[in-house]
Amino acid sequence: GDMDCDAIVVGAGLAGLVAAAELADAGKSVVIVDQENENNIGGQAFWSLGGLFMVDTPEQRRMRIRDSLDLARIDWMGSAQFDRAEDRFPRQWAEAYLDFAAGEMRPWLSGMGMRWFPVVGWAERGGAFASGHGNSVPRFHITWGTGPGVLEPFIRRVRAHEAEGLTTLAFRHRVSAIEKKAGKISGVSGDILAPTGVERGEKSNRDVIGEFRFEAANIVVTSGGIGGNLDLVRKAWPRERLGTPPDHMISGVPFHVDGRMIGIARQAGAATINEDRMWHYTEGVKNWAPIWPDHGIRILPGPSSMWFDATGNSLPAPCLPGFDTLSTLKHLRATGHDHSWFILTQKVIEKEFALSGSEQNPDFTSGKWREVLKQRLGKGATDAVEAFKEHGEDFIVRDSLEELVAGMNRLTGENLLDPAQIRARIEARDAQIDNPYSKDAQVTAIRGARAYLGDKLVRTARPHKFLDPKNGPLIAVRLHIITRKTLGGLHTDLSSQALGPDGEPVAGLYAAGEAAGFGGGGYHGYNALEGTFLGGCIFSGRAAGRAAG
Repeated sequence: GDMDCDAIVVGAGLAGLVAAAELADAGKSVVIVDQENENNIGGQAFWSLGGLFMVDTPEQRRMRIRDSLDLARIDWMGSAQFDRAEDRFPRQWAEAYLDFAAGEMRPWLSGMGMRWFPVVGWAERGGAFASGHGNSVPRFHITWGTGPGVLEPFIRRVRAHEAEGLTTLAFRHRVSAIEKKAGKISGVSGDILAPTGVERGEKSNRDVIGEFRFEAANIVVTSGGIGGNLDLVRKAWPRERLGTPPDHMISGVPFHVDGRMIGIARQAGAATINEDRMWHYTEGVKNWAPIWPDHGIRILPGPSSMWFDATGNSLPAPCLPGFDTLSTLKHLRATGHDHSWFILTQKVIEKEFALSGSEQNPDFTSGKWREVLKQRLGKGATDAVEAFKEHGEDFIVRDSLEELVAGMNRLTGENLLDPAQIRARIEARDAQIDNPYSKDAQVTAIRGARAYLGDKLVRTARPHKFLDPKNGPLIAVRLHIITRKTLGGLHTDLSSQALGPDGEPVAGLYAAGEAAGFGGGGYHGYNALEGTFLGGCIFSGRAAGRAAG
C-alpha cells in the first residue's frame, strides 16, 4: 500500500544506512527498501575487512608514520589522474573527502564507538613515481570488528529510529521505477519478492508475489555497483585501456550486486559518468566453501611472493604484490591468459597472506586482542589461510620446486611452465639476499617495506632464500581475476544530489555509495588507494542524508 514519508532510501548497505540515520536524526521519516532479506542488512560492507583511509591519525603517529593532508592530496591526485570535463565534481568530492579523512572523520566515527587496530596497513604502495599512483605511507585503518564493526553504529542508529517509528525497513522490496508526478519525484514502485530464509550473501529467489508503491518527494539511491553481474562488467570493460575482459572471472561480491538500479535512476532523469572506470583484483582465489555464485576471495599480499604469468615470465615492477592493482591487471590481460601465479614459502605465507573479508578474519572481527595475537603471531599462518592452503583448489604445496611446477602444470592441464626457467629465476632472486641491497626492484621494495615498523612487526617476512628447504615447504597459488568495484556511477554534486545529462540537478533525487562512484560519479578517478570504498560510502551517504528531505 501507499506509505507517505519524507524520504525513501533504496538499498540497505553502508551508504544507505548512513543516509537513513542522518535523515531520521533530523526528524525525517524514512523508508529503506532492499530487494534482499533482512539477513543482508549492511550489504557488501559486511564482507569487508573494515579498512578506512584516514590521514594523519593517532594510529599513524604511534607507528612513526608522518602523514599530512598535502601528502595525501599528492597521492590521491596522482592515482586518480582526472582527465575529463565531467571530472569536475569527482575532483571536488576527492578534495572534500581528503579534508574529511584528515579532519572530522576519525573523531566523528570514534564518537560512535569505532576503534582501529594499531598497526596501520600499507595498501597500493605504488612503486613507480612519487607523483603517480599509490600511497606514500600506510593509511589503511582496520576497524575492530572489521566490516560488521563499521556497520554497527549505523545499524544501531537506524534500529533506534525504527523503534521510535521514524524509520521503516522494507526488505524483499525490489524497485522497478522511480515515479514522477508533474515532473517532480513522487516515489518508487516495484515488486514484492517471495520471502526467503537464505543466509547473508547467498543467492535468493526472484519470485514476485505482489507489487508496492511508496510515496515520497525525496529518493536516495544507494544500491551498489555491478560487480556481481559479470555480463555488465564485461560490457563496461575499458578494452583500449585494460585489454580484453577475461573469459574466466570469479566474483568478489554477491549475486545481488546487479547494477539494476543504475538504469532505473537513469530513466528518472539521472546521468551516469565514468562507467568505464572499474577496480578488479588480480589475486583472486576460488572460495573452497562458496557462499555466492563463482565466489572468489582476494589475497591481500605482503610484498615478498614472486609473481609469474601463466607461461612462467616474471612480472615487471610496479606489478608487485600489493603495489599497483590496475597496472598489474593491464599487464596480465596482455599475456593472453586469464590466470597468473604466486610462488612463495611457508615463511612468506605465515606473515604476509591475509584474506580479504570479515569472515576470513574472525580474530579482527571478534575485536578481541587475545584472538588476534594467537592468529597473527602463533605458529603457522592464520587458521583461515591454512584452511585455504589445505582445501583450496588453487593452492599447491610441495617440498621441491620441480614437484611444485609439475603440480602447477597439472592443475591447469596445460604444460606452460618450464621448471628450469623458473628455477633459474628463483636462484637469481635468492642470490640477491646475501647483501642488504639489491638490483632487484622487488627485493629492494621488500627491504623498503620493512623500514616501516608495522610491516616489520606483522606484515613483511624477513628476506630469505626461497630454495633453502628450512624456509619451506614451497607454495604456489593460482590467481584469478576477481570482480569488485565500479568506480564510475551516477553523477552527483557535493550534496549527493543527482545531476541530469545537462548537468542540472534532478530535484528530489540523490545518490551515494558505489552507485554514485563513491561520490560525484567517481571520486577515485582511475585508481583507488584502498579504504576509500567504505570511506566513500560513509562520506557520500552522510552528505545525502543531510541534504535530502
